[in-house]
Amino acid sequence: MVGLLNRFLWVVAGLFAVNLSFAGAAQWSSTNVQYLYGDRYTDVGTNTEVSASIITLEHVNGWKYGDNFYFVDITNPDRGASKLGTGYYGELSPRLSFGKITGKDLSFGIVKDVLITTTAEIGSGFHNYLYGVAIDLDIPKTPVAQINTYVRNEIGPGKVPGYQVTLVWLTPFNIGNLSFAFEGFFDYAFDQDHAEDNIITAPRLLLDLGKTWGVEGVLQAGIEYQIWRNKFGIDGIDEDVPQFMLKWIW
Repeated sequence: MVGLLNRFLWVVAGLFAVNLSFAGAAQWSSTNVQYLYGDRYTDVGTNTEVSASIITLEHVNGWKYGDNFYFVDITNPDRGASKLGTGYYGELSPRLSFGKITGKDLSFGIVKDVLITTTAEIGSGFHNYLYGVAIDLDIPKTPVAQINTYVRNEIGPGKVPGYQVTLVWLTPFNIGNLSFAFEGFFDYAFDQDHAEDNIITAPRLLLDLGKTWGVEGVLQAGIEYQIWRNKFGIDGIDEDVPQFMLKWIW
């Protein structure tokens, strides 16, 4: 466990170095650390339900010509005895805005912008590259609404490119004096010769706890519900996991 914690600290240090490199160019940014716990994750080896905890470092920023998003998950840094074991997974997703690069207004209807979108997926023993086109949507009361379409290029012998569609959203709302956020993502990977079509989505409902203490937008808590069909592209391996989530934002 000590070794994994050290690895996590090195990853954190590396990502903060990336943050500093963007600091001069970024027009806005947000960073958070999340803790998630659930007890219905699917162990692929036995197709049984197991418990696990995940610590996530997440960052997003916008600059003159686009935006950048990345995160890294560390599984079970505090619970090495879990059947899921320990490991890491991360994604780096820079996007370039055609509208900002050309200086032209590309909005039409509910489309706010058109972008080049890319993602690098890096995990324990693998890495994949995705590239394609995205549109950002102008939806009332929803500051983040994206549709990203990719060619999915998985690295490895016998693997041919497939495709993926990724939706991302964030909708804040209030009930009385309480502030909530409904956010999440939806990934659909398909047309891969070496794997079954698979879907993973993780909608979240989070309460702004900090606001109740007079510090708005700093600490959120709530539920993330992870749904995965054909986990890792394996036919019939499905996962439904309600997860407790705590998020610290700065």
